[in-house]
Amino acid sequence: MTEIHQQILEELSRIEREEQMRIIYACESGSRAWGFPSQDSDYDVRFIYVRPVEWYLSIEDKRDVIERPINNMLDINGWDLRKALRLFRKSNPPLLEWLQSPIVYRENHSAAEQIRSLSPLTFSPRSCLYHYLHMAKGNYRQYLQGERVRIKKYFYVLRPILACEWIAKHGSMPPMEFDRLAGDLVPAGSKLKASIDELLVRKRAGEEMDNEPRIQVINDFLEERLEYYEQAAAAVPAGDGDQSERLDRLFRTVLREIWAQDRVGH
Repeated sequence: MTEIHQQILEELSRIEREEQMRIIYACESGSRAWGFPSQDSDYDVRFIYVRPVEWYLSIEDKRDVIERPINNMLDINGWDLRKALRLFRKSNPPLLEWLQSPIVYRENHSAAEQIRSLSPLTFSPRSCLYHYLHMAKGNYRQYLQGERVRIKKYFYVLRPILACEWIAKHGSMPPMEFDRLAGDLVPAGSKLKASIDELLVRKRAGEEMDNEPRIQVINDFLEERLEYYEQAAAAVPAGDGDQSERLDRLFRTVLREIWAQDRVGH
């Protein structure tokens, strides 16, 4: 275990003690999980947690997010399980990404696997595609127009556009890892693939990648796909119906599992 991994685990345990709750799942959610971190990239740790049963039995609305200031390259925050399940019901892409992160720091209970098992029932191809399309459009507009561009930002448009491509092709949640997306969706041996691979090598090597001349083959691809999905997104399937009853049962089951184990452990 690396020193930073140990530091993350210790911080998660400290948050548990301070907040008097239990973390049921914690993972990496940013560029390290996507597979293209810079040497100075933060560790974007995201977690799902549960409070004691009595906390939920209240007439008051309570804060259901825990956030900590960025400290020593650690960006750590999490969602209460009830909030997470409400968003899961709506096919929330960030949460779905957390659940399939290739870097998992904590998964002590069955909760995350139970939620994953319901993913095919709640996944909405259309809402997820719109999410990634909106992300790609915003980043493209902000960073990649003009003769000189912030070149490392190509990945922050390529990844969501390739996520749209994955959803249209496979009808499922796209993988987090950029290599898997590009390997499946960008033709091997193409000029586009060569340009993307060259950028990946530079970014992973920690090169300075600021304002440089635009890479026309990548811009052409992005502009064409952005325009295409603007027209095609509405025809993508919306997904299945509401799964609220199943998620209610899952919520109650997880609460019983975790706090019963906690009593036994103490």
